[in-house]
Amino acid sequence: MQKEAKTILKEYWGHNNFRGSQKEVIDAIANNEDVLALMPTGGGKSVCYQIPALLKDGICIVVSPLVALIQDQVSQLKAKDIKALGLTGGISFEELNNLLDNCLYGNYKFLYLSPERLQQSIVQERIREMNVNVIAIDEAHCISQWGNDFRPAYLDCSVLKDLAPNAPMIALTATATPKVVEDIVENLRLNEAKIFKDSFSRSNIIFKVRETEDKRYQLKKYISAIKGNSIVYVRSRKMSVLLSEFLNKNGFKASFFHGGISKSEKERRLGQWLEEKVNIMVATNAFGMGVDKANVRLVVHYQIPDSLESYFQEAGRAGRDGNSSTAVLITTKEDEDLAKKQFLSSLPDVAFVKNLYVQLNNYFQVSYGELITEVFALKFNTFCKRYEFNTNMAYNALRILDQNSVIALSDSFNEKTTLMFVASKAGIFEYLKKNRKTAPIIQTILRTYGGITEYETKINIHLLSKKTGEHEKSIKKILEQLHKDNIAEYKSTTSDLEVTFLVPREDDRTINLFAKKISDINTVKQHNMASMLDYVKNKKVCRSVFMLKYFGEKDTEKCGTCDICTENESILSGTLKDRVFDLLKKAPHTSRQLLQTIEGEEKAVLQVLQRLLEDELIILNHKNEYIINT
Repeated sequence: MQKEAKTILKEYWGHNNFRGSQKEVIDAIANNEDVLALMPTGGGKSVCYQIPALLKDGICIVVSPLVALIQDQVSQLKAKDIKALGLTGGISFEELNNLLDNCLYGNYKFLYLSPERLQQSIVQERIREMNVNVIAIDEAHCISQWGNDFRPAYLDCSVLKDLAPNAPMIALTATATPKVVEDIVENLRLNEAKIFKDSFSRSNIIFKVRETEDKRYQLKKYISAIKGNSIVYVRSRKMSVLLSEFLNKNGFKASFFHGGISKSEKERRLGQWLEEKVNIMVATNAFGMGVDKANVRLVVHYQIPDSLESYFQEAGRAGRDGNSSTAVLITTKEDEDLAKKQFLSSLPDVAFVKNLYVQLNNYFQVSYGELITEVFALKFNTFCKRYEFNTNMAYNALRILDQNSVIALSDSFNEKTTLMFVASKAGIFEYLKKNRKTAPIIQTILRTYGGITEYETKINIHLLSKKTGEHEKSIKKILEQLHKDNIAEYKSTTSDLEVTFLVPREDDRTINLFAKKISDINTVKQHNMASMLDYVKNKKVCRSVFMLKYFGEKDTEKCGTCDICTENESILSGTLKDRVFDLLKKAPHTSRQLLQTIEGEEKAVLQVLQRLLEDELIILNHKNEYIINT
């Protein structure tokens, strides 16, 4: 069996040997044993169920929480000529039925779906008919209310045990505390589960927290010192744009990425970064899931994340090739209060969630007792302004509705464009003769969309751009001109969120079903924030030891490379003090000049300066420069 598994590993993934506990996990699944696999980010979790599924007859059912993850996994498998499909949002009943038929009769090896999709009766009925060889629950920490990104719909994943009783189940996660591990095993009904836990330790990553009064200066300093690719994580779309502009103005090649840009623009920016046309990506947490780039040398958190789970997962995108990399969190004294304000003061209570749910239904004119299954485009800021909602609190409330399967929320830019030619055929023909430059585009539209002269038709600007070779902006200008010239009716609406209602509107009754969970979730978020701030404020414990202890690893050794380890060594040895003295003997220096020259941590250098000032060995002159006190 192992020889066959290695053959598949080499054939499809190009690797000669397995890593960590991959071999043991694959053996257990091949022997029809249930497994919980705990592996660090970049540890090769997907291989653990994909190889056993390829070794066996039948199809592997994979539950995954994010559309982006599903699409990425399906695309990667298709690129290897492995038959896979994903059941994502916006699929009609007829299309869903056809896709499920493909799984039954089309020799498909992988079916990816969300936990919400799994709740549909048609999906459950068809899975019962399939020859299921492996069940994989990805991002399994979502099943625990004590986990990061708790999704109640995950609690129903155990139904797969009844639908495919002979298939082994594997749960996978990169971030799980002991409490979360316990919840995963219990809620998924894993039978005598074998638990494999690779250490979450990333010995090739140097973890740092840098406290400073000038974050942009520190950001430039770190990026300048790194030869390779970087990710800079921020907490808002606006900040991603501002920092990207700042870096470009300072001679770096940076781009930005967030949920509010179009799919085609995301693909373009991601492509530029993967191809290293730009080497810095400034992004919200919308960036990273499924992005496989091995040579990221630096991950910067410019603002404090909401949890250690989020931080560890995002920082873990550095150094996947095993080479030395850095993960630094740059912070100021004010950041703690800002983080609390963003994550804690905006936690919605039950009354707020109820009010928002009512207004959301009113906004889209959904009547009491009605269920409309179409996808609604939501301009989030417009919605919040109309009902005077705090934006952070409103977004958190929408997430709660999404997590509890009241709505399906898609955090992505969407543009709906419709067109209908209103001029006569003779009028269109005459227009083409007078506007020969735009004629090829107009002709392409007429050929692509039948009936566009008879009724309003949804058109795809990205598709037209590919067909004609024209930039999307140019096509939009042509459509606007057609509208002005009364040749066609052109409508374009944009949104940054998409909402699908999953249950009939029942106002308070809808929310009462999970009202108790709302306060529980808020308690978890408060706990997560407190742990994150403890990490930031920690001055004594090795960064790696601190995080590994949080995830349940005991008796771990100090990394010897983080800011805590190196600072303690520097201060004890006195080397920093000697180097500062040597520089000041030659000439007066400001603190910034000293930091630029000395390759030490800013915090350690400033501590040395403070001690030397207190001992009156150095003083500040009128230019705010440090000089030897003679």
